[in-house]
Amino acid sequence: MSRKHENLLKAIFQDPVSGNIQWREVESLLHHLGATTEPLAKARLRVKLNGIEGTLHRPHHGDALGRQDILHVREYLAQARATPSQYEAIRKESRPVDPDEPEHRPHPPRVKHHGPS
Repeated sequence: MSRKHENLLKAIFQDPVSGNIQWREVESLLHHLGATTEPLAKARLRVKLNGIEGTLHRPHHGDALGRQDILHVREYLAQARATPSQYEAIRKESRPVDPDEPEHRPHPPRVKHHGPS
């Protein structure tokens, strides 16, 4: 996930609710997360992400989302298991192993001692 999308996801879940989130950025985040979207009547959008279907509303005037709209997006993303903490857990699981970290260093080979030959 790009830093831009990661910061947007955090902003959506931040308290107090930010008043500076643009709809086009939310739509881009949804697509980046793998959501499918279908336009509906009256500025509504059907969204399906991680098997969870929901309906979001585009802003009527301008591109900025209101606080209630952001709370609605937050609720949907939480139901679809796309929260900052869940993303962080996935990122840690898929992080490449650092061989210099103590838990990833190989143990020295064991030498078997046999009695005198």
